[in-house]
Amino acid sequence: MVTDNPVAGAAQQEGTGPVDARGREHGTGSRPPRGPADRGERGSGEGAELLDELRAAIGKYVVLPSDEALAAVTLWVAATHIQSVLQHAPRLAVVGPTKGCGKSRVLDVLHETVHQPIMTVNMSTAVLFRIIGKNPRTILVDEADTIFSKAGDNEELRGLLNAGHQRNRPAWRISGPEHKPTPYPTFAMAALASIGDLPDTITDRAVVLRMQKRKPGEKVTPFRSRYATPELNALRDKLAAWLGPLRGTAGRMAPTMPVEDRAADTWEPLVIIADLAGGHWPASARAACLAMTRFEAVQDEQTNLKTRLLRDIHRVFEAHGNPEALSSLDLVTALLQDPDAPWAEHSTNGLNAYHLGRMLRDFDIRPANYRFDKGRQAKGYARNRFLDSWARHCPDLTETAPAPAHDDTPAHSPAQGKPPAAPAGQLPIGPPGGPAGPKRAR
Repeated sequence: MVTDNPVAGAAQQEGTGPVDARGREHGTGSRPPRGPADRGERGSGEGAELLDELRAAIGKYVVLPSDEALAAVTLWVAATHIQSVLQHAPRLAVVGPTKGCGKSRVLDVLHETVHQPIMTVNMSTAVLFRIIGKNPRTILVDEADTIFSKAGDNEELRGLLNAGHQRNRPAWRISGPEHKPTPYPTFAMAALASIGDLPDTITDRAVVLRMQKRKPGEKVTPFRSRYATPELNALRDKLAAWLGPLRGTAGRMAPTMPVEDRAADTWEPLVIIADLAGGHWPASARAACLAMTRFEAVQDEQTNLKTRLLRDIHRVFEAHGNPEALSSLDLVTALLQDPDAPWAEHSTNGLNAYHLGRMLRDFDIRPANYRFDKGRQAKGYARNRFLDSWARHCPDLTETAPAPAHDDTPAHSPAQGKPPAAPAGQLPIGPPGGPAGPKRAR
């Protein structure tokens, strides 16, 4: 790819170019500009109008979670056309809780608008780092949940995607008859669509779109390739024509960012595009950056809290000898007694059974009716309902988790004629008149 900036051109040589093509910290020149020097360098409003047109086209085919998300996708698409001069390649994580949320449709639209797309539903690590090349293409991965379905799956691919977020992080391999160590570029922008969250290290480097199913009143234009593709390809070509002469300027820019650290690295390319365009886009980009990074920070905090809850519940079961079940009251009481845990300060008056149920619902863990010692009946939680969540979210615990105790043998089990053994005095039951065994609440 031809570039009008020799420094940025050198940076395309992965592993051989300067660490930072902007030069602020490496003595390659004076402080980089925070934006184009004047209105004429922006293209006299051409960029802002083109981004508005692209935004409208994207919004015609997909319903995104918010106006900020729509602005972010618009800027991300445009940023793919200046990858060769960027220092960071932000990921776009398109995630949703179920199928039918529009994730694949987002990738369809991206495929027709981004720079040199590569669409895949499955790709080996070896193939990926061989097709990226020194002139970065845009990687689009659908059904990424099948690639990272279990903790520890495809660690090499995850590492490559993490490395490719920053320039000059090549993958080294032995190649050729002489077994010569060879660096392969990893730097490329990538969008990944997934049911459920992607690995934390990927979303930490991503602009995250949390998709939901459309409401009954939300309408979109049906995506038909023979009609939509020419329109979107025309926008793609306009983006390339607008941004091509501005690559040198973009490579030297160091815009003022409303966030810091990795979030700033991820969002900087989008803000650069906004500053090049002018109009309302610089303010819109920074507003989207703040809103979406703050939302993800809350999501991370909630996820960490729920993972802490799983670990603490594992500890409570272990302290009680790993019984078949614990009542909601006993479980909450034990959680509140830990002085180092956050549960006493949870909500207004501390954690209660209602809060516990809401937090565990995300793991598909629900209370059922149980009979405990002395014939006492109460809502409680079966230990075996936690096993899958412990394996997924706390894999270090499941390796050493002791087996449940076996003291009494109840009289009936629908599976094998005998129910799971329970510790003394604790027998799972169904509702009055129902079959033995724990029954999930409806």
